[in-house]
Amino acid sequence: MPLRTRLTRLFVGILSEICVTVGAVLLLFVAYVLMWTGVKADGAVGDQLDRLEKRWSQPSPPGAGPSPPSARPEAAANPSATAPAPSAGPYEHGEPFAVMRIPRFGDGWEWPVLQGASPDVLKKGLGHYPSTARPGERGNVAVAGHRRTYGDPFREFPELRAGDAVLLDDGTTRYTYRVVARPYRTVPSDVGVVEPVPRPLRTGAAPFDGPGRYLTLTTCDPEWGSSHRLIAWARLEAKAPVGDGGPQAVHS
Repeated sequence: MPLRTRLTRLFVGILSEICVTVGAVLLLFVAYVLMWTGVKADGAVGDQLDRLEKRWSQPSPPGAGPSPPSARPEAAANPSATAPAPSAGPYEHGEPFAVMRIPRFGDGWEWPVLQGASPDVLKKGLGHYPSTARPGERGNVAVAGHRRTYGDPFREFPELRAGDAVLLDDGTTRYTYRVVARPYRTVPSDVGVVEPVPRPLRTGAAPFDGPGRYLTLTTCDPEWGSSHRLIAWARLEAKAPVGDGGPQAVHS
């Protein structure tokens, strides 16, 4: 066999091995992104919900009243439970403080909300921008979440519509926010969307013209990229003590 032919076959063989190796690595990476991050997220989210459940089920200090119910929806529905006065202390970075439910995303959709919006926090649940308001407060409560990977919490984000409810439960009070418009697409540098009165780059995109009690949800766009952000705004409609009667209307 001529030397040139042998060299050609050797080159083709080496190139084939490289292609197979690269393909295997890519498949493993895809499996990691699609499956393993989801498995890790399921465990992390469950841990955070359990932490909230234990914290909220602890006996209250003297004079604070009975302890609030569990973070789980079946426990939160207990009509005999009442809630103690909320803590005035600051949220700690990486610590869960509330549970979010969005009926549009399904009956079983519930995610812990943790303080901070850094990558390590978003692997365990939804992240609360530290500079924004707390649930129920006057101002803008801003919460971020992955659209893909780590459990895909906001995978169905584009399906949000005006009138959809977003429920935030902090163990003492359940806040009902109501989405005011379909998701808005912008760039990551558009930080005005999480200001106390949301003001995006595109004039008139946010339907708020003055102070109020707002909620901003953010996630990446496109679905498997991060060149843009999807934003959904909501306004506080009602609040109610956990497990105690019906909601109370809120006026901005």
